Amino acid sequence: MRHGIAYRSLIGRGCLVGLSFALPLLGGCASVGPEYRGPQPELPPAWHGQQPVPAQAQDLATWWQGFGDPLLTQLVEQALAANLDLASAQAQLREARARRDLARAELGLSLSASASAARSRSSAAAGSGTTSDRFSAGFDASWEPDLFGGGRRSLQAAEAELAASEQDLYGVRVSLVAEVARNYLELRTAEQRLHIAEAGLATRQETYDLTRWRVQAGLVSQLDEAQAKTTLAATRASLPALRSSVSEARYRLAILLARAPGELDSRLQASADIPTAEPGVALGIPTDTLRQRPDVRAAERRLAAQTERLGAAMAARYPGFSLSGSLGLEALTLGGLFNGGAHAASLLARVAAPIFDAGRIDSTVAIQDALLEQAELAYRSALLDALQDVENALLGLDAAGQRRARLGEALAAAQAAEQLARDRYAAGLADFQSVLESQRSRLELHDQLALAQGDHGIALVQLYKALGGGWQNRTAPSALEESR
Repeated sequence: MRHGIAYRSLIGRGCLVGLSFALPLLGGCASVGPEYRGPQPELPPAWHGQQPVPAQAQDLATWWQGFGDPLLTQLVEQALAANLDLASAQAQLREARARRDLARAELGLSLSASASAARSRSSAAAGSGTTSDRFSAGFDASWEPDLFGGGRRSLQAAEAELAASEQDLYGVRVSLVAEVARNYLELRTAEQRLHIAEAGLATRQETYDLTRWRVQAGLVSQLDEAQAKTTLAATRASLPALRSSVSEARYRLAILLARAPGELDSRLQASADIPTAEPGVALGIPTDTLRQRPDVRAAERRLAAQTERLGAAMAARYPGFSLSGSLGLEALTLGGLFNGGAHAASLLARVAAPIFDAGRIDSTVAIQDALLEQAELAYRSALLDALQDVENALLGLDAAGQRRARLGEALAAAQAAEQLARDRYAAGLADFQSVLESQRSRLELHDQLALAQGDHGIALVQLYKALGGGWQNRTAPSALEESR
């Protein structure tokens, strides 16, 4: 017996015997095959190196609002309304709902109406050579009692697949929100780096102009001018790549909102600071929350669906029973259909049982059993992947936070060193190389700090994504609840 799976008792022999004699006994038959019980794998009580604190999973529902950027919130909302991948996932959910309805319909009574008119003439050589008419109208009904639960197991499998499709939809939502936030942070980071580079270009232009004036005045050598010109050209050369990064980030955001590249440029034209947020909510989420992550829930529902498919395959080993009948009118003339003697009726009961099929049913059961094992392993793998995603995101967030703090301290020191070098150079106490080196160090640290700020925000986004944030809001009925 596999983890999370327990087998139902087989049907009593009395039910099989009574089937041949009395229809009321049909209600005493039960389903065969494995009964699904949700797996309960053990999870660590806390994240590695983190102490759990009280928090609610629903706090993750709108985590992007914690960045305090109204434009980011607007972009997320518009992406949720227009993104093509999300629309595709919604179409897949509708397909799963229709398949569930089809499986439910297979268990019900089938009723149809029909009418026909026929004229025939026999040959004079073989018969009377007369012409005859025949008219009929009526209703046909058929029903197959689900004696051993094969139909019910198929319906339950379709229900589980519908729930899995709903979780897939939530998973797309989680990824979409994270991608919008990530690209927005990359945009603001690129803009900040471009602003720093442009400010550095202005500073180095001033330095070059000052050096050139000092060369003309005979105060310094032409080597100082050449060095200043070199650093000025190198700074100017970095600008095109940064401008390209800004445009590419804008284009990616436009695609996520199902817009053509460039359509959002007017809204994103005004640069802004890199948004920041505190990770307190994310760090307070217990490890058990990962059971509700969309991809983990989808894997669990597909495990349930495969359990039901195995049961349906096992039910094919047992006899099937069907009832069919018709009620109608038959006459040789159209007007005769309305006479009292035109009534016709039929009733047919049929029992069919497999005797020899060269192992087809057993092979089908073996296939479904192997698929069940794969589904269970897929669920366990999804849960482990979720744990790994969160742990990696926590490590990345901690490292980004430390790097941001250290770079902030280094930049403050570099700014002081640059001012000191400029003062000493102006007083003739230091050479020009020290000024250039202090400027280069300050500009590089400023650029690295902007990158670190963006990386910290992106690491926080990755943590929220790893926790499955962005879908837990249950103020409205779920797609699954609406479909029932």
